[in-house]
Amino acid sequence: MKHALVLAALMVGLAIPAASADGDFDADVLFLGEIHDNPAHHARQAEIVARVQPKAVVWEMISGPVAVGLTPEIVQSEQVLEATLSWEENGWPDFSMYYPIFKAAEGAQHFGAALPREEARRGMGEPPLMVFGADAWQYGLDRPLPADQQAAREALQKAAHCDALPDDMLAGMVNIQRLRDARLAAVALEALGVTGGPVVVITGNGHARKDWGAPAVLAYAKPEARIFALAQGEEGHATPEGGFDRTETSPATEREDPCAAFRK
Repeated sequence: MKHALVLAALMVGLAIPAASADGDFDADVLFLGEIHDNPAHHARQAEIVARVQPKAVVWEMISGPVAVGLTPEIVQSEQVLEATLSWEENGWPDFSMYYPIFKAAEGAQHFGAALPREEARRGMGEPPLMVFGADAWQYGLDRPLPADQQAAREALQKAAHCDALPDDMLAGMVNIQRLRDARLAAVALEALGVTGGPVVVITGNGHARKDWGAPAVLAYAKPEARIFALAQGEEGHATPEGGFDRTETSPATEREDPCAAFRK
C-alpha cells in the first residue's frame, strides 16, 4: 500500500510526507537544494552538512568515475580538487562557493550523479526507459507522466530557457530532467547502501522537489527511506514550489540578465 501511495505521489505530483514532524534533519537521505550561483545557499548547505555529518555526499555536478578517484589528499586541497573535477570547464559557478561543503563533509565518501552527455543527447529523442538502462522501471521511467504534469514541466522548461526553445524540443528537455532525477535517486540509494547513511545530495532546487523530483523518484524506488528536502529561494523572488520539507530565503545574487543572450 505504501509503495502504491508513493507511486501516486510521483506520477500525480503530490508531496511525500516529511521525514520528521518537526522538520529536523533526521533522515536517511537529505536533498539540499540551491540556486547554483548564490553563495549564501552553499554556506547554508555547508552548515547543514557540518551538523548532519553524513557518511556520503552525492553531487549533481560530478561524474561517477571522477568521484570514485577522490582521495582524502585530493579533497584536502581546494586547488587540486577543483582541477581534478574540471569544475570550471564543466560550466559550474565559482568553486570557492562549493569547497566549504567538501570541508564540512570531512570523512564522507563522495559520489557523482552527473548525467553523461551522451545520455542527455539520447534523452532528447528517446524515451527515458530506453536511455537509463535495465533498472529504469525501478525509478518509474517505464511510465509516461500524467498529461497535466508533462504540460507543467514543459512550461517550466520553456520559461527557464527564456521562451526561446521551439515547442518540439520541450518534451526532450523534460526527458532529460527525468533522467537526471533518476540518476540522482539511484546514486543516493547506492550511497545509502554502501555507507549506511545519512546521505546528503547537493543539487539544484528543481531536482530537489519532493513532489516530482529526485526525492519522489527515490521514494518510489525505496518507499521506506526517510527523505528530507530543502529548497532555497531569494528575497524578492517567488518561493520555490515542490512540496519541500523546508524553504529558506537568502539575499538575491546580482547576476546579468540570463535572457540577454537569447535576444541577440
